[in-house]
Amino acid sequence: MSKDQRMANAFDPATVGSLPAREQALIRRRQQVLGQAYRLFYEQPLHVVRGEGVWLYDPDGKPYLDVYNNVASVGHSHPRVVAAIAQQAATLNTHTRYLNDIILDYAERLLATLPAAIGQAMFTCTGSEANDLALRLAANYSGGSGVIVTSHAYHGVTSSVAACSPAFGHNVPLGVHVRTVPAPDGYRHPDEDVAECFTRHVQQAIDDLQRHGIRPAALLVDTLFTSDGVFAEPAGFLAGAVDAIRAAGGVFIADEVQAGFARSGSQFWGFQRHGVTPDIVTMGKPMGNGHPIAGLAARPEIIDAFGSKVRYFNTFGGNPVSCAAGLAVLDIIRDENLQQNAHDTGAYLKAGFDRLAAKHELIGDVRGAGFFLGVELVSDRQRKTAAKEETVRIVNALRQRQILLSATGPAGNILKLRPQLPFSRDNADLLLGTLDEVLAAL
Repeated sequence: MSKDQRMANAFDPATVGSLPAREQALIRRRQQVLGQAYRLFYEQPLHVVRGEGVWLYDPDGKPYLDVYNNVASVGHSHPRVVAAIAQQAATLNTHTRYLNDIILDYAERLLATLPAAIGQAMFTCTGSEANDLALRLAANYSGGSGVIVTSHAYHGVTSSVAACSPAFGHNVPLGVHVRTVPAPDGYRHPDEDVAECFTRHVQQAIDDLQRHGIRPAALLVDTLFTSDGVFAEPAGFLAGAVDAIRAAGGVFIADEVQAGFARSGSQFWGFQRHGVTPDIVTMGKPMGNGHPIAGLAARPEIIDAFGSKVRYFNTFGGNPVSCAAGLAVLDIIRDENLQQNAHDTGAYLKAGFDRLAAKHELIGDVRGAGFFLGVELVSDRQRKTAAKEETVRIVNALRQRQILLSATGPAGNILKLRPQLPFSRDNADLLLGTLDEVLAAL
């Protein structure tokens, strides 16, 4: 398998013979019926049969602390989400071409979390579909096709967004209309003004598009830059780049698929930390706590410009069961005070990693916001040399000790932590104590 076909923390199928017989059989069944495109995590893939709260369980009942799966944002199998799905499925599930209250109830609740200028919503099933639709809206509204993304961004799997996702590597070429800019990396470039530098790079990308006769349509960024390595600070650094794309006739698309729904703790949406109002906001993963619901919200003039020319229909997007799941998630975040928990426990967790960094030279940087942290591992702090092999060893050693996280970044040397919103201080202490032992054992 070529390097570009691999991902950080990927299982190598060539090692299947070293696994227990039960897992060998499952993997061979997968290969037979699913083919080669799917990937598994960890040197020894994890077989899970049940989830509850922040825990996953294998067939033998062994619990694993899940510090990675932000899809089940309010906790695996949350009983209120399960009940909402079951009740609505037993009542009605159909498409959006009939009148029904629940899609309107959900849209109104969702839009109430956003700035007033973002007044309309459209629903899909996945974040990839949401970003695909956002690009269609941006092209229609701006009259352009050029898209600017960061250098290791991931925005989805449809043809149009895969062409805007450098994280896939060279085997998935970028579109000729796509330009990349460096991530706002204040760790590796500490002497640069992050805001000024990011704005300058975006302006250079705009200039290059125009030089090649391509009209800019959108600046598309994940507002926590999660695939690039998690870059959250300093708050406000996006503002200049947003001004630049708008001055060029394009729009700003905030990809909140990973950063949204209280993830950053201080704000419900990642873009709010930067004091900007996007033209389009895309969302997915945590919306239904595992139920496939996604969508976007945008300025009404953008959706109206599209809708006046093109009819939109998505068979399952916005169906009543999905909307019931979405409403339940919003209720739980509010009723269980989960945004505040992400803020407080996230700060506690980050402080714990800072203490580990003072103890272990391998930790070069700790960054992020709320319940989305990136911990960069380096083999040489002065040179900031990416500790790729050590990162793989740590991730897999934690998996063997029943703690699940993964890695990200261009070199795959950044521990990626995105626990569910109910994650507690006790959970944080277990993670930090176990990681301390793993680092000491290297």
